[in-house]
Amino acid sequence: MIEINWAILTPILILQAILIISALVSCTKQEETNGPKWMWYLIILFISTIGPILYFVVGRKNE
Repeated sequence: MIEINWAILTPILILQAILIISALVSCTKQEETNGPKWMWYLIILFISTIGPILYFVVGRKNE
């Protein structure tokens, strides 16, 4: 049986949750994005770590 080392996994999960929440809040507050907002919500939520990073790099529209 595989044992899970929660001491290592817990900080990673917490950082992942913070990244997702901050990307969702940013997307909500952003007036315009590169592409529809609903698409970015789905990408952020369903493409684990890469989704929020993609949003911050590509999705936000800089004015």
